[in-house]
Amino acid sequence: MSINMAKSQPMLEVVGLGKTFGGLAANADVSFSVARGSISGLIGPNGAGKSTLFKTILGVHRPDTGRIMLDGQDITQASQQSRCRSGLCCTFQISESFTEMDVRESAMVAAYCRTSRRSEARSIADAILTDLGLAARAGRRNSELNAFERKKAELATALATRPKLLLLDELFAGCSLGEISELIDILGRLNQRDGITLIIVEHVLHVIMSMSDQVIVLESGRIIETGTPEQVSTSPAVLKAYLGEDYNVDEHQQFRRPG
Repeated sequence: MSINMAKSQPMLEVVGLGKTFGGLAANADVSFSVARGSISGLIGPNGAGKSTLFKTILGVHRPDTGRIMLDGQDITQASQQSRCRSGLCCTFQISESFTEMDVRESAMVAAYCRTSRRSEARSIADAILTDLGLAARAGRRNSELNAFERKKAELATALATRPKLLLLDELFAGCSLGEISELIDILGRLNQRDGITLIIVEHVLHVIMSMSDQVIVLESGRIIETGTPEQVSTSPAVLKAYLGEDYNVDEHQQFRRPG
């Protein structure tokens, strides 16, 4: 199991969150908490509201209702930059403006969230690239990386902000089984060794069911279930809305839990 589960104050608390677009509720009365040092999975069918929820937590969208607490601090109205400085970050696809930067430079840009000193930003970037097995690619342009290396570079860029809560959006999509295993090992190390709390949005269910302490299930913008992988996998509401009645959690735990 992941670390620090006994600590009482949640790393993230979302209360009554709602967001509408043109009168359509993308999220409605969403409430959940994430324990410090835990790994949470967020699942649901396409259009369930997962991306909107992530973007609202990150500050890309402002909620119409509700509040968001990060490590006891109300960040509901905080800017994205302020949330980053407070320890909240998300993996994201390297944008066009970053593709011609080298791998080290893109991580250094993110590190400036924590320091204004170039030497320190480079030190942060190099340590992370070494940890992720990208040291040999540090001087290569992001556009020259293969798909899996690009994913690790995206993770390195997020880690350079020194997050205490990291949101992972479809990190495993398109990966081979070997690459999935490597990413699970990396995330387990970040969680166990560095104490980073993780929330994973993922359609690769065996990753969610193998790694998560809790699983949050969204459907039509609302949470329909929260619990352990075992609890969620036997919930009639979840089986009907998403997993299917023939789902067997044991068949989706082919990867070991980190730690």
